[in-house]
Amino acid sequence: MKYALVTGASRGIGRAVALRLAAQGLPVIINYHSNHEAAQAVAQEIVQAGGRAELLPFDVASPQAIEAAVDQWEQQHPDDHVAVLVNNAGIRRDNVMFMMGDDEWHQVLDTTLNGFFYLTRRLLKHMMPRRRGGRIVNIASLSGVKGMPGQTNYSAAKAALIGATKALAQEVAARQVTVNAVAPGFIETDMTRDLPQDELKRLVPMGRFGTPDEVAAAVAFLASDAASYITGEVININGGLYT
Repeated sequence: MKYALVTGASRGIGRAVALRLAAQGLPVIINYHSNHEAAQAVAQEIVQAGGRAELLPFDVASPQAIEAAVDQWEQQHPDDHVAVLVNNAGIRRDNVMFMMGDDEWHQVLDTTLNGFFYLTRRLLKHMMPRRRGGRIVNIASLSGVKGMPGQTNYSAAKAALIGATKALAQEVAARQVTVNAVAPGFIETDMTRDLPQDELKRLVPMGRFGTPDEVAAAVAFLASDAASYITGEVININGGLYT
C-alpha cells in the first residue's frame, strides 16, 4: 500500500496537507517532534472522516532519529511503502544578521534544509527502485524566493531548498519520481501570528493572508497522478506578491 508522510503535520500547513491527502484516499503518516496532543488530534480528525492515519514522531534535524523511526515503520509495514513525501517541517528564529546567534542560524538550517536531506535520502532508497513513481513536495517560502529582512537564516534555508528541489528533480526523473516545491507567501498559521498582519496585507495584491488549505490544495495536486509530468517546479502561493 502507498502511504504519504508529512513532516511537521501537527499544525498549520502540515496539518492541512495531511487532511487533504487523507481526503484523497492516501493513508497518512503524521510526523511531529514534540506536540503529541496536536498530532493525535489531526489523526483523529482523519479517522473520523473515514481516512487512515498513524503517528511517527521524530526530529527531522537528527539523522539518527530518522533512521530509527523509518526502520521501525518499515519493519511494521513490510508490504507498504512511502510513495508521497511532503517536507514541511520548519522553524523560524528571526533576527537581524549582525545580532544573529550561531544557534539561531543552525537551528533553522538543521530543521528546514538538513531535515529535507536526511529524510528524503532515506526514503529514496525504497522509492526509486520500485519504478512505480513517487512524489516529493517541499514546502519552500516567499522568503526563499525574494528574501526577507530579519530572516537571513530562514531565507537561506528556503532558497537552498528550492535549489535542491530543482537538482533532485533531474536526478530521479528517470525513475518516475517527481520533485516539486510550493512557496507560500503570508499564510494564516502560528508562524505568522507575531507578524504585523495589517501592514503586510497592504503589500499583497489580494489584500489578505492565504489559508493553509489553499497551500494544501496545491500540494495535493502535485502529489497526485495528474501531476506525473510536472517536476522541478516551484509554485508560488502568495496572492500575487512578487518581487
